[in-house]
Amino acid sequence: MKKFTVYQIDSFTKEKFKGNPAGVVINATGLDDSQMLAIARELNNSETAFIFPSDSNDNDGVIRYFTPAVEVPICGHATIAVMYAKAISENLDSCVLRMKTKVGVLPFAIHKKDDDYKIEMTQGSISFESTFNKEIQSQIIAALGLKNTDIDKKCPIQIASTGHSKVMIGIKNNKTLNALKPNNSKLSGLSKIIGCNGYYVFTFDSTDKDCLVDGRMFAPAIGINEDPVTGNANGPLGAYLVHHGLVSHNGKKFTFRIKQGEKMGRTGHMDVTVTIAKNQPKIIQITGDAVLVFKTEITL
Repeated sequence: MKKFTVYQIDSFTKEKFKGNPAGVVINATGLDDSQMLAIARELNNSETAFIFPSDSNDNDGVIRYFTPAVEVPICGHATIAVMYAKAISENLDSCVLRMKTKVGVLPFAIHKKDDDYKIEMTQGSISFESTFNKEIQSQIIAALGLKNTDIDKKCPIQIASTGHSKVMIGIKNNKTLNALKPNNSKLSGLSKIIGCNGYYVFTFDSTDKDCLVDGRMFAPAIGINEDPVTGNANGPLGAYLVHHGLVSHNGKKFTFRIKQGEKMGRTGHMDVTVTIAKNQPKIIQITGDAVLVFKTEITL
């Protein structure tokens, strides 16, 4: 029998019960895949992260991520949560830790200020798939409960990724965004066809003057009908916006703020930084706050 220490962290907020909740098991050595999946299902967050010791000289530790249904390669809000939990459990100073994930070894920065922490996540390689054909686009639009007239025509409907792919769907206004009632069964069926589980619907019509976009993210195929605040949607969004010339920038860096989770009553914010070379996105970083909700132990 071993005691496993479990943290519940709300990411992309400093207010408990807002932002995006994630479970974190900080001493996961000894857990097998079925036990990690069972813990993720019991905590019932969209993702739970598990920290293991370093397994080679190129990393400071290993992180694995599970939804209540499956293991996923990486997760934005759970990375913010796992690094925040590590920082508070070890009373860390500002530092950069290289953590091994299913998408490679990535540098995650811990910034300490006033006895609290802000976490910066460097995401994985940027990739884009071809814009969907009209038939698939029509099916995605319909499954989300949208009409063709709702779509922002400047924004191609396509898959973008920084490690965990999402479909980008730009729409015209915030009112439509918050009225969305997707057909989860149809979205799940489409995920099998297009090879992508997440659908990120965003609008430049933010109700927050400090934010460039508001968004909502749906991934029913992996047990997440809606995710409150999604790092692996907004990171790729930053790359997508620069790639398609949808925003103005200085040719070196572009930083913007997003709001997500409003409809769920879990509003959160994150800052996205895109490092640019030759007018194309090269590196994506997301930065967010976090707050401890509770700490407990599970004996297995």
